[in-house]
This record gives sequence, C-alpha cells and structure tokens, in this order.
Amino acid sequence: MVRPQRSVSNSYGVGAATLPSMTFTLTLDDFKQVRARIGGHIKHTPLLTSRQLSERTGFDVRLKAEMFQRVGSYKIRGPLNKFALMPEEQKKRGVVCSSAGNHAQGVALAAKIHGIRAVVCMAENATPAKIAATKGYGAEVVLHGTIWDEANEKAKELVRSQGLTYVHPFDDEQLIAGQGTLGLEIVQDWPEVDAVIVPIGGGGLISGVSMAVKSHNPKARVIGVESSDGPAMKKSVEAGHLETIDCKTIIDGLRVRRVGEITFSVVQRFVDEIVALPDREIFDAMIWIMERCKLVVEGAAAAPVAALMHGLVKLPAGSRVAVVLSGGNVNLDQLRSLKWN
Repeated sequence: MVRPQRSVSNSYGVGAATLPSMTFTLTLDDFKQVRARIGGHIKHTPLLTSRQLSERTGFDVRLKAEMFQRVGSYKIRGPLNKFALMPEEQKKRGVVCSSAGNHAQGVALAAKIHGIRAVVCMAENATPAKIAATKGYGAEVVLHGTIWDEANEKAKELVRSQGLTYVHPFDDEQLIAGQGTLGLEIVQDWPEVDAVIVPIGGGGLISGVSMAVKSHNPKARVIGVESSDGPAMKKSVEAGHLETIDCKTIIDGLRVRRVGEITFSVVQRFVDEIVALPDREIFDAMIWIMERCKLVVEGAAAAPVAALMHGLVKLPAGSRVAVVLSGGNVNLDQLRSLKWN
C-alpha cells in the first residue's frame, strides 16, 4: 500500500484531468476544501450505531446512512463539485450523462442547483418511476436503445451534435473528489475508525473514500465489496491491468463490465482488499437490514453488510468498522420479482 502523497490538485479538482491518473492523489485538506465548496447543498449524513451487526460480528459497527442524502444516494456529491468548477462556457452549453439510476438523479439535481441544462439518456425500457424522478429534478430525458451501452452512445452523439459536456458516472477526478467527502465525514465523526467497508461498482466512491480515510490514518483498512456475479475491479486488480468482464449481476449499482482507468489506479494504491459474494447473499442482506435495522437500502448498499454477515471481513475482535450504505433507491419491482432456487 502506497501512503497518500502530496496532492497534485488545485483545491481539487481543477486541472487534474490533464495529469496521468497514477499521479492522482488527494489529501484530507483537499477533501475539506471540496466539502466547503459543496457543503451548502448536501447533508452530512449520520453514522449510526448498529447493535445487531456488532453483536453478530464481534466488531463495533456503525452505518454511514447515505440513503438520507439528497436524491437518496451519495451520487449528488461528485456532480456538485464538478459543476462548481466548470467554466461558464461549458455551463452555458449544458451537460449530458447516461444512466437510469442514481447518477442520473445526482447529475439532474446538481445541474439544477447550478443553473445548468442537463440531458439524461436512458434505455427505452427504463422504469417509469426512474424517468419521472429524473425529470422531477429538472433534467431532460432522452430514451434510446434497450441497454445502457446504446443510451450511452446517444449521450456521446449529443456531445458531438450539441456541444454538451459528458459527465462520466465514475471515472472523473472531480467526481471522485466530491464522492470522497463521504469518507471525510466518516473520519471526522469517528476519528478512531479501524476499517471502512465500501461497495464497488465503477470505483468512484471507493476511490474518494479510500484516499480520505488513508489521509487521516494510513493504517486504517479500506475494504471493497463487489458481486461475484460481476467483480470487474477485483478481476482487474488480480490481473494487474484493466479487465472487461461478462457481468451477470442484476444489482444496478454494482453492474459494470469495465472499471475506469483512474479508479483502477486509485484502488490499486489505496484499497487493502476486495471481497465478493453472490447477488443472492447481497439481496438477503438487503432484506435483513430493512427488517432488523429499519433502514431502506438498495442492493449495492447492502453489499458491505453482506460481506460482514458472511465472515468475509477479517479483522481483530472489537475493531471499529464503518459500513457505507451508499443509497436507498430500491427497485421494488425487481425486489418483488426475485425468485431464489
């Protein structure tokens, strides 16, 4: 593990996009500056004590309840930072992203706050509730294709035809800096934390959180959790280079065929371990959290709890463990239709 080095940023994130990703490192001071920049528009979400998980695991477990964040997930943090730093010329042209989930809503609300036109491309089979939620935050929704990849191609077409700025869902240094303010809040609220467990999709969240946690205490462990039905980051780290996988997970926030170049580099340097377990066990944990902790969480948010419940996190007894519940935007139709063998 490489310890955090001096930041290459300019109060993060201006200018860094032109630097090689291997140089991308943020300090706690960087995250404090980002938090000051976006703090007026986000909630400092609570770190809740979990007696149930603590008794079950033998650790002192606390839950970072990001389902109470605006738009119901951490995904507003990054776009708020990116748009605050965006040149006026780009703001006037507008932004575009492709997503049917939390990224869409985060971009939509952050753009509305900054007075920026936002276009969100979704597949034509996106759920009406997600379309309505994204429109409700002020974005224009363009339906195209039947899968994310086709919607993403439409977004890139709009970049070319309308001059919109593309907002990547995870492989963007300014977004990562914003998402990392979640980690800053953890170490501010619980300076003695020994380990932080974070779900991994494309890697934007764990990239930011890991740098914030390691800047506070290089000895604190950061553990990522993926679905074993789509472990793109784990496979890449094990191979030592980016891998494109056949991703079979049905959990939206964990469903990525290929992680980002920037996020891969950060995870290589700052994340201690990645564990993976099947969708079924993650969904079981999702129901357990709702029943026992009385918290509504989406599938990706349940992954770290599932890892704890199944003994995949190896730490000394009594360790102080923060678990990132990344969001609470549950796809109820999917939940109702699940049938396990």
